[in-house]
Amino acid sequence: MNLDWTKREFEVYVLLYAAHCNHIETKEEREYILSKVDEETFNKVHTEIVVESEHQNIEKIQQYLSENSYSIEDRKELINDIKEVFFADGTVDVIERKVFSMLQKILN
Repeated sequence: MNLDWTKREFEVYVLLYAAHCNHIETKEEREYILSKVDEETFNKVHTEIVVESEHQNIEKIQQYLSENSYSIEDRKELINDIKEVFFADGTVDVIERKVFSMLQKILN
């Protein structure tokens, strides 16, 4: 799997994965992610997330982190952005909590 992502594309991929983990992308989640990136990048990455399996999503996130230098500060910032996605619609369900825990482990 060749990941030719920019850092921003990777971050949007992770945020979209978070937004889609419970198979419901709310308007608020979408708006929060769009506040971080241009619409063209959002749409490009969105297509990837939707057509791939959850297993593929996780593999790609792990692969990107192993192949690219991603600072501790960048990781902390991304974890905070993931929290913002989950809280964007005012509720965090069980699936979102489990995915957040898993993403924290991957990013730490």
